Amino acid sequence: MRILLIFLLLLPGLAHANDWQALEEPGAIAIMRHALAPGASDPDDFVLGDCSTQRNLDDRGRAQARAIGAAFRERGITFDKVFTSQWCRCRETADLLDLGPVEAAPAINSFFQDFSQDAQSTEAARRLIAETSGRRMLVTHQVNISSLTGRSTRSGEVLIIRMQDGAAEILGSIMIAP
Repeated sequence: MRILLIFLLLLPGLAHANDWQALEEPGAIAIMRHALAPGASDPDDFVLGDCSTQRNLDDRGRAQARAIGAAFRERGITFDKVFTSQWCRCRETADLLDLGPVEAAPAINSFFQDFSQDAQSTEAARRLIAETSGRRMLVTHQVNISSLTGRSTRSGEVLIIRMQDGAAEILGSIMIAP
């Protein structure tokens, strides 16, 4: 019973592990779910190039993105390239992180509204990773991360992965609370 109690007391800390050292592993790539954006999906009148039709970051999400970027910079961690989905919430997250040059990458756009695109989208993300080098971060969506890694993430969570024979190996996780 005592062991169970200790485990339950430690569980919240384990859930918020910050595995900064995982970024030093050979081949490590950071893949992040965009910061807090209220809601669960985009409106029916969603238009990719029009942020007024999308689910966007709120003030807490913007503060979260800035805090995540600050935590990385405090540790001297920046990226050669920050790839972002073309959705406004991802692009704004990537810009507010201020961790390196931001580049739109359609390969990591959400397929939430059309799950038939899952395999094609995930393969495109694998190609993006395989065809680029240097220290990279990808800012994308829950469905994309889940399909690539087999793991769900919270808003603002950063998984540290390494691609091994076409599969994502999870090296760690970083979560800065909003």
